[in-house]
Amino acid sequence: MSILIKPIITEKATNDSELYNRYAFVVDSNANKVEIKHAVETAYGVSISSVKTLNYPIKRNTKFTKKGLVTGIKSGYKKAIVQLAEGESIDFYNNL
Repeated sequence: MSILIKPIITEKATNDSELYNRYAFVVDSNANKVEIKHAVETAYGVSISSVKTLNYPIKRNTKFTKKGLVTGIKSGYKKAIVQLAEGESIDFYNNL
């Protein structure tokens, strides 16, 4: 089972990484901070000073259309924001 699912590469996350040396990842919902720290350190070969986690809930929506009631669901996920040590960095674009 992989703890790291994918890195989050959005405008806000990229700005955070450039200014504050913080990187965001979508992680397994059962992973704790110690496991996340170990997984990022082994995957990218960097040292980490802190890990912050956020749990996003399931979002449900309902629309009233000509065909009737249409329901949708967006699955929940866990996000981890990793603060790297001074002088460290992760390059997501070197393998493209």
